[in-house]
Amino acid sequence: MARLATFLALLSISATGFAIDVSGVVQWNEHCADFAELGHAKVILDNGIASGSILRDGRFVIPDVDAGVYVASVVSHDHQFDQLRIDVPSEADSPPEIRPYTAGTPLNPPSAVKLAYPIKLVPRQRNKYFVPVESFNMIGMFQNPMMLMMLFGGAMMLGMPYLMKQMDPEMLQEFKENQAKMTNFQNSIQSGDIKSGLSSLMAGDEPQPAVAPATTKQANPSSTNVKNRGNKKRRS
Repeated sequence: MARLATFLALLSISATGFAIDVSGVVQWNEHCADFAELGHAKVILDNGIASGSILRDGRFVIPDVDAGVYVASVVSHDHQFDQLRIDVPSEADSPPEIRPYTAGTPLNPPSAVKLAYPIKLVPRQRNKYFVPVESFNMIGMFQNPMMLMMLFGGAMMLGMPYLMKQMDPEMLQEFKENQAKMTNFQNSIQSGDIKSGLSSLMAGDEPQPAVAPATTKQANPSSTNVKNRGNKKRRS
């Protein structure tokens, strides 16, 4: 029983011997000058399976990290940092290997670029949560396609009477006929009878039937002569 307890103790010691502390430091720059500007932040591995808070001097330590491959990121309210790939070896004497990592890319194969250890985290930019209210811009308003369509429609509505006065009578008549066809087509769409609307829209001008000239009855010359002779006999 004592041997079993000793074996389990040695096994636990050997198991914990493969876990190491991952450490690093934040390099202050123009995006984040000091800890007061950074605020409360921490470094996490793989979305929180291990973490370490950033101290006032910029240092951080993630304790007891087992051997494996991790993605390190910084949780900060006001600043953005690059993500890193951390390879923790199984040998206690070997330091972790640090590589750049792009979010959304596979971990394997690893990048050929290796970074120095301890980890150096550099603030890339400051988050901007306040968006200033845009002022009124007349030029920007006229760049809107909807506004241009409204202006074009208003100009056509105002200029249509003048254009109709300048049109040729035949062209004006044709325009009115086309306008009537379009009105009938819209009415047919509203009533649900699209087929008749299309047929009336596509139908051309039907030819007018030719009017037969009036025929005049010509008198028979023979009958006219007979009547004249009879009148002459009566007079005599």
